[in-house]
Amino acid sequence: MSNVYDVNASELVKAASQRLKDKIKKPQYLDYVKSGADRERPPQDPEFWFVRSASILRQVYVNGPVGVSKLRTRYGQRKTHVVHRMHHMKTGGSIISDSLVALEKIGFIKKTKKGRVIAPQGKSFLDKISGEIAGKSA
Repeated sequence: MSNVYDVNASELVKAASQRLKDKIKKPQYLDYVKSGADRERPPQDPEFWFVRSASILRQVYVNGPVGVSKLRTRYGQRKTHVVHRMHHMKTGGSIISDSLVALEKIGFIKKTKKGRVIAPQGKSFLDKISGEIAGKSA
């Protein structure tokens, strides 16, 4: 049986985001806000919330226990400046924390003292999708 480490991350996130559409609800404010200070516009992809949530679920699986601060650094980018050099900027924390809360409500993530970790239900969700992807490619 294959797991998250055996398949391509982008394929896994894409497949998981399609399945998360039925399980979590997209917040209303997401159409109007940027995802971080380093961005110029709000996300143009209508599926952004589900893709980011699936990616966060994978990050918690691989790197857990993690918190919002570590994920803000992970999803941040370089910000261009006119006069001085580019610097890394953390992304916004609201989208990440709302995604973590939504994933907690459906039982895929659980909160501990050190941060959020993957729950058995979330691990089985990602491993099942990984098995399907590995079966297609074999």
